[in-house]
Amino acid sequence: MKITWIGQAGLLFETGGVTTLIDPYLSDSVKKVNPANYRRVPVEERLFDVRPDVLVCTHDHLDHFDPETVSRFLRGGGVCMLCPASVYEKARTYGGDNNYVLFNRHTEWTHGSIRFRAVKAEHSDLSAIGVIIEAEGKTCYITGDTLYNTEIFSDLPDKVDVLFLPINGVGNNMNMADAARFAARVGAAHTVPLHFGMFDALDPEQFCCPNRHIPVLYQPFPF
Repeated sequence: MKITWIGQAGLLFETGGVTTLIDPYLSDSVKKVNPANYRRVPVEERLFDVRPDVLVCTHDHLDHFDPETVSRFLRGGGVCMLCPASVYEKARTYGGDNNYVLFNRHTEWTHGSIRFRAVKAEHSDLSAIGVIIEAEGKTCYITGDTLYNTEIFSDLPDKVDVLFLPINGVGNNMNMADAARFAARVGAAHTVPLHFGMFDALDPEQFCCPNRHIPVLYQPFPF
């Protein structure tokens, strides 16, 4: 299993012969809405050479469902796009030889040897989801944008190998203190903080978590 952080909440999974993109944000489109949120890290153009089998957008905010980014990945066709209700109808307008799947909470989708499951997220987009990915005997949990909400835990498996979660504390995301409490309750072998450095100068070293692994932009994780 190879997992690469591509900025903000974006992840690239390469596992079991399936390539999956989650919440790719590879433009500066947010700046057009709010100039203060300009992109502070460069776009790695080589990522547009990736041909995803599966594309997951967890909710309808520009840094997670970005038309400028998504359209480029859907252009070649053959992509299975998993998205909750808030994104689904917008995504379908891209048409082409793509399979658009309504991926609301509790929905499961199997693609080859990979199992995807949508779980609850507590966010300003009421359709927002987190995603469980099961592959190669490992379970990864991407919370998506979420606040700490006790209802989430009933959706989760007993064992999580890798947890990805936001730590920025704005835009209805967990702050570092709540993210640390959340991570402790999930009890994953590895906890990876996300949602920093794109629009801010947040220092992830301040995230106190005993099993923390701080990702390096555009570099695979060493596990």
